[in-house]
Amino acid sequence: MRQLQLSGLRGIFGFGVAGNFAGHLEQAGEAGDFVSVEAASAEAPKGIFPWYVPGHASFLGEFPLAFDEVAKPASVDPIRLQIEPEVGVLCTVTYADDGTAAGLSPQAIMAFNDCSIRREGAAKISHKKNWGAESKGVAAQAFELTDLEPDGPTASFRLACFMRRGGKTRPYGVDSPLPGYSYYGTQLLDWIVDRLNHQKGADGTPLEDVGALLRGAGNPSEVLIGIGATRYERFGEVTFLEARDEAVVVVYDSEHHSPAQVRGMIADRREEELESASVLRQVVYDLPA
Repeated sequence: MRQLQLSGLRGIFGFGVAGNFAGHLEQAGEAGDFVSVEAASAEAPKGIFPWYVPGHASFLGEFPLAFDEVAKPASVDPIRLQIEPEVGVLCTVTYADDGTAAGLSPQAIMAFNDCSIRREGAAKISHKKNWGAESKGVAAQAFELTDLEPDGPTASFRLACFMRRGGKTRPYGVDSPLPGYSYYGTQLLDWIVDRLNHQKGADGTPLEDVGALLRGAGNPSEVLIGIGATRYERFGEVTFLEARDEAVVVVYDSEHHSPAQVRGMIADRREEELESASVLRQVVYDLPA
């Protein structure tokens, strides 16, 4: 396992993949945002979006990652804050002579919480993603790997998500195999490179020119990609985060831990004892008004 440091992640570029797991956008109430977006096929992801751009003058320049807390913004309106359980993939980037992305090489994967505010009518996906410090979650321990193929080292890996409230732990996301993503491995990485070079964004769509933002950040050597949220359990679909809730996202090897064992250990608050897992646990707190 690789131990991550938040200080070492401040220079990375962070972005996500939208619509890479069947049914998630519909559950999140966001499928309608993509009506005007043309995808390569019915099962293809819808696009990519930024959540952290080092040095950017906008809200995207705020470093949002945390290991153990989630900040809930203050608002006169109810804030609908939801866990988005994902696999985070840390990649090195190679660039062509003209500065465009040429390739992505995976280096590590970990549990990732692409925590989102459900804002109806938001012009861009990124407007729901970064509201300042501790608005995203990343596990401190990651699996080192250079092969993301569906039949490779992660073939037996799974992603699960839970929420604790009032002393009770409940499944929040559907426990899912990593190869169950619509796009995974080389297919996903090649598609992302294509989107970095050709997705321009436009008025009327929730997408942006992420490649231009990457170049504007000085073509950093590493990126952290949230490759998409899985489906919610019914509880997760209708339950939003409040102060003192705990969000738990786990990427684990099912050859070492069964789904039932993972559920049981997390219900017993023994997630740190999972030996072949990347575990992210965050406590929600209210930002001052």
